[in-house]
Amino acid sequence: MSPPTPTAETANLEPAPISKGGTYTVENVSIGCKLFIQRPGPDGTTEERRAEILSVRDKPTNPYAYKKTKETAPTKAEDKLEFFVHWDLFNKRLDGWVAGSRLVLTRDMEWPRPKPPPTPNTKKERLTPTKATPRDKTSNNLLKRATSNLHHERSTGAPGSSVPGTPAPEYSAPPSPTANPLKRKFLDELELDPSQDGDDTDTDMDVDEQEGEGTVTFDLTDPPSVQAPKTQVFSKEQEIEKLRTSGSMTQAVSEVARVKNLNKIQMGKHEVEAWYFSPYPKEYAHLPILYICEFCLSFFPSPFMLGRHRKRCTLLHPPGNEIYRHDDISFFEIDGKRQLTYCRNLSLLSKCFLDHKTLYYDVTPFMYYVMTQRDSSGCHILGYFSKEKESAEGYNLACILTLPQHQRYGYGKLLIEFSYELSKKEGKLGSPEKPLSDLGLLGYRAYWSETIIEMLKHATSEGDVSIDEIAQKTSITHADIMNTFAGSPRFPFCLVLTFFDRCTTLQMFKHFKGQNMIVLPESLLQRHEVAMKKRKRRINPDALRWKPPVFTRDQLRFGW
Repeated sequence: MSPPTPTAETANLEPAPISKGGTYTVENVSIGCKLFIQRPGPDGTTEERRAEILSVRDKPTNPYAYKKTKETAPTKAEDKLEFFVHWDLFNKRLDGWVAGSRLVLTRDMEWPRPKPPPTPNTKKERLTPTKATPRDKTSNNLLKRATSNLHHERSTGAPGSSVPGTPAPEYSAPPSPTANPLKRKFLDELELDPSQDGDDTDTDMDVDEQEGEGTVTFDLTDPPSVQAPKTQVFSKEQEIEKLRTSGSMTQAVSEVARVKNLNKIQMGKHEVEAWYFSPYPKEYAHLPILYICEFCLSFFPSPFMLGRHRKRCTLLHPPGNEIYRHDDISFFEIDGKRQLTYCRNLSLLSKCFLDHKTLYYDVTPFMYYVMTQRDSSGCHILGYFSKEKESAEGYNLACILTLPQHQRYGYGKLLIEFSYELSKKEGKLGSPEKPLSDLGLLGYRAYWSETIIEMLKHATSEGDVSIDEIAQKTSITHADIMNTFAGSPRFPFCLVLTFFDRCTTLQMFKHFKGQNMIVLPESLLQRHEVAMKKRKRRINPDALRWKPPVFTRDQLRFGW
């Protein structure tokens, strides 16, 4: 794979500075540097691959680990630091923390490219007249009232509430309620709405309205300048870095760029590595292993706490209604409004392996369908998919995941097939919510092609086949059918089905004698037969015990 072609923006920038090998140390490596790091190769050997440094930290200590009698310090000084790296030309799910001793200091290191000087924006520098805010009106009212009081005292010689012969109490005028320039700059950098400070404006207006009829004397002399307290201001880069390395449960736009905060997850007898960031609580971040109960999905930092929980946890299956049972596979339907804790834990777990989804803690608008495998010890989760209770776009699936320890066993297609069986029960056409992940897109394309080809093979004796008939029999939308075969929905719905044994192209739609036809090459049919033989697990529609849930208007009021 060749390196990416430089764009017009990067071509005009200055070249990145490079340090020769042996002229720098581990302490000099910072965020943004690119250098070679040792990693395990495919054949068990060690290879040197180029990577980019995304974050640096001190080697963490596990507070929940058993204390040893003799604590030995690391033999190498490089092992005191850890670096979160992104491997060049590799998928993001392979990013991870490496020790400083794995850095190859004998090879060249590329420093971050210097940023171009900012171009002045003339539009922002122009002064535009602005309307008076309620706070300005309040200050104007106070000044008018003070001026009238002062004029009244000078004309009558007696203040409103003071004893003659005693000086009237003096009140220093409040400082001008102009916005703090540091705060405004910080809001502009984070692209936030400055109207969030409206509570202060309302408070000032209430104070102005609640003042009584009694007069208060103000001193109109210039008050001494009081230095405002310094506000801690973060730049945009510092704020993004803080969000990337933090383990708090915050929701931000830069969540995709966050550094992975979990190393490994243990569920039952399986131990898997986390792929992406998941907003688990900060005290659980950067632990060597996070222990999760495979039945209630509660998470714990140590095996002792998990074992103590398992003695009290009596749950042996997901907390929902079992709507399907065939062989050793069961499906449970869970309402996000009734089982908040379980659905939130399920969302946290799925975010470890999904990078394109944004995690929201309002799980009440969704129904969760969890696929489990039954044995003598209980129902163990294999995967799940969520579905909106009321989808305006007609989606039959919002999020789908097969746990990594159960992938490549056909469970992903089983989840997709089950979602379309529910759509058949509802009598609707369904489509997954976009965008799909890379693995989800591959799974859906494979399922659509196998399902439609299987239906077309049995429909050859019926003559003409239309796109509408295919959609009604499979519950797949017309757009997904057209995209599966041609990638363009510009063909008419009525299509003639023919077979060409010597067709060498894999494009399905052909124009022959003034008609648009679906062509199934012989090679494609052979691959379809091989793929269908591998699908040992299929959904049995007779084993489904389910009726489409009906929700009232009050039940669809989420967040009230």
